[in-house]
Amino acid sequence: MSKSRRQFIAHSSLAVLGAAVATRSGAQDRAAENAQDPAQLPPGAPPAFGTGPAVGPAVTPATFAEAEKLVQVEFTSAHRVQAADSWRVNMASLYERRTGPHSVALEPTLAPWSRYVSVLTGQSAGPQRDQFIRAKTDPGPLPANDADIAFAPVTQLSQWIEQRKLSSERLTHIYLKRLEQFDLKLRCVITLTRELALAQAKKADQEIAAGKYRGPLHGIPWGGKDLLDTAGIPTTYGAEPFRNRVPKDDAAVVKRLHAAGAVLVAKLSLGALALNDIWFGGQTMNPWLPEEGASGSSAGPGAATAAGLVGFSVGSETGGSIISPSMRCGITGLRPTYGRVPRTGAMTLCWSLDKLGPMTRTVEDALLVLQAITGPDPGDVSSVPSHLDFDAGASIKGLRVGYFPSWRKESPATDVDRAALATLPKLGLVPVEVSLPDWPYNSLNLILFAEGAAAFEELTLSNGVDQLKVQTPDAWPNLFRQARFLSAVDFVQADRLRRKVAQEMARIFSQVDLLLVPSLRDEMLTISNQTGHPSLTLRAGFVEVSEARTDWAPDPKNPLPKFSPPRRVPHGVTLIGRLFEEGTLCRVGIALERAFAVAAERPPGF
Repeated sequence: MSKSRRQFIAHSSLAVLGAAVATRSGAQDRAAENAQDPAQLPPGAPPAFGTGPAVGPAVTPATFAEAEKLVQVEFTSAHRVQAADSWRVNMASLYERRTGPHSVALEPTLAPWSRYVSVLTGQSAGPQRDQFIRAKTDPGPLPANDADIAFAPVTQLSQWIEQRKLSSERLTHIYLKRLEQFDLKLRCVITLTRELALAQAKKADQEIAAGKYRGPLHGIPWGGKDLLDTAGIPTTYGAEPFRNRVPKDDAAVVKRLHAAGAVLVAKLSLGALALNDIWFGGQTMNPWLPEEGASGSSAGPGAATAAGLVGFSVGSETGGSIISPSMRCGITGLRPTYGRVPRTGAMTLCWSLDKLGPMTRTVEDALLVLQAITGPDPGDVSSVPSHLDFDAGASIKGLRVGYFPSWRKESPATDVDRAALATLPKLGLVPVEVSLPDWPYNSLNLILFAEGAAAFEELTLSNGVDQLKVQTPDAWPNLFRQARFLSAVDFVQADRLRRKVAQEMARIFSQVDLLLVPSLRDEMLTISNQTGHPSLTLRAGFVEVSEARTDWAPDPKNPLPKFSPPRRVPHGVTLIGRLFEEGTLCRVGIALERAFAVAAERPPGF
């Protein structure tokens, strides 16, 4: 979870009317008596509010006085009396879907009727053609050392496999061995899919030998965040209540990677229900600094990819869950435009915010994976048709890169971020100062909390969330319970603010082709996730830290490890692109990756 969400909880209101049970008042007796029987109305009388039967627990003016503290509004005494008098006939029946005799269960696959569309009305977005031209490079000779093979990017692995210098079976055995060897240290694997992987690898080798090469992912072992359904294989969401859950079907993304010939070697860890880096098996650790968590919620994909345990992985992001572990573990994370990659068969946290994307060791690897998983699916009502235009050799000269002048001087920006900005002109890119209004962007997190609490309403109300390992104030169990008291009115207002913010982003992208931002800048984590813009996080250098980092709110009872002398760890920067223009985003990312020349360094001990 980003710092902005913690600040939102600490400093903002989680607000709506809480109905405290109280003694039935005389006023409510009168309201019940005034309820009208439709059969007694004269012909032609329309239905009216406040004429139904009184239902639900009794409330008093004192109930409203206390609830006002949550909402941060103030009614008069007369207003409270009137509200209490009519609550049971005006409002209580609205909860019948959940509490009444006609309650309706909402199956987990049911999406809301209203859905977020990233592209504003009247605007077009993304390229108008499909083109994919990968870099034409010689992969070089196959290394003799298994570790050197394991850390090779997919761009090299795929060519060795295509040229039959490396078999998928050998590569799969290398990764399975490394997963078993290093998982004790990293706790990044929830389920090892050994039998499936070896069968898929054998099939890949047979197909390639027969001249049926499927493309650059054919025979490449990968790991999926354990919120992607896998037929007959546990998909646990990293959460105790779901640890024995075995789906019948594969997620759409899994099906597409199977079709591309990729080899699934592991279901990788995520923080329980996609929050941070602690799951029922413990905390997933950072290969570069094993005393700290890998960050989340795509913790397993981040750690496994950084440690050379998989060829690539697939993670998900709602509010920073690809960017943050990519940053901390020193890998490349591509969060696609909202709607490009279907989420059918993936755990829902937030219908209007969830995205699935590649986590890799190089930028071009991420594009190779994105090409295989992009495109709509009938099971995801928010997935849309889109084009992917990428030419690794196309010029980037003259592209305008926006940056926020004040952000480069403030935390969380570092010398690495400032050096990245200074690199732009050397590559023929044009830095352009941009700005955003000083608005309360954290207020948009109301949408995240409300949708998350709705997605796991049954688990919350049945107290199933009490089984989760983490029960701190900033963990889902408490946040889901608090979100019951968010205001429907404030949700709509936050949704309207979301459109206003999207209009501001459209204004900025009329001036620039992409943005360069500090990866963990609160405002942009929130804004770009809410507006659906794609992001690319890549290693840009190294920094020194004297204390372990964490996703969790400070806990004085559990101080973080300190280091003397400080430890050297990777540091990444993030590019934000125009909607559906991942091709441009990654062309610039490849140029920066070459200029930084730090992507190939490995975490010590792996």
